[in-house]
Amino acid sequence: MTTSSSNRLTILTGASRGLGRAMAQQLLQPGATLVCISRHGDAALAEAARAAGVVLEQWQQDLANSVVAAERLAAWLQAIEPSRFARATLINNAGTVGHPRPLGDSVIAEIAQALRVGLGAPVMLTSAFLAGTRDWPARREVLNISSGLGRNAMASQAPYCAAKAGMDHFSRAVALEEAMRPNGARIVSLAPGVIDTDMQVTLRSTGADDFPDRERFVQLKAQGLLDSPETAAAKVLGYLDRADFGSKPVADVRDA
Repeated sequence: MTTSSSNRLTILTGASRGLGRAMAQQLLQPGATLVCISRHGDAALAEAARAAGVVLEQWQQDLANSVVAAERLAAWLQAIEPSRFARATLINNAGTVGHPRPLGDSVIAEIAQALRVGLGAPVMLTSAFLAGTRDWPARREVLNISSGLGRNAMASQAPYCAAKAGMDHFSRAVALEEAMRPNGARIVSLAPGVIDTDMQVTLRSTGADDFPDRERFVQLKAQGLLDSPETAAAKVLGYLDRADFGSKPVADVRDA
């Protein structure tokens, strides 16, 4: 990748913890511009950005209100001079496993939250990003953080599985659309591997009656098979920088 960080814009959701926060920290390259969209701001990240010479904006936004977030992004991009950046990236990272339990025992409001954050927001933000950067000469790319559970069903995870499967398939559809444009964006829905985050803590702490696959996640932790957020972030961002990024709209970070 030859694009200098001073010419790079990255928009990142779910940047306040876990994989998202680790990616935000690693994106703090001198001269870069980083827009983080999360429910909470991060004072330490802001200080690190100042020290690194990074332009950082933190939008405190609940992505369950995805229309508001997408409209804000659209308006912000409209105000950007098209030639300002040589590379523009949207990373849809935010998601939630909620409270794992069978669908028939779930709380309707929690199902709605999982689908709005995990699928509705990525679709709407991607639409706003593609429209807002369509006339930019920049390299344009969308990285959707998916999951193996979007490709392999698991009991007591129906909303999360549905959101990630939807993310994979909408990425395929958008990739077809963008391939027909003169400077179409590259789009990939990427499974990042298994990561030691708060989501894993939730899965391990759920009772086996509600979550029959609980022991699998307990063993992943016990056997040291979870990547740290920092290690996973380096792999994900490394995949984003690959020359063939976008050749497979649905991929795994472990792909050769």
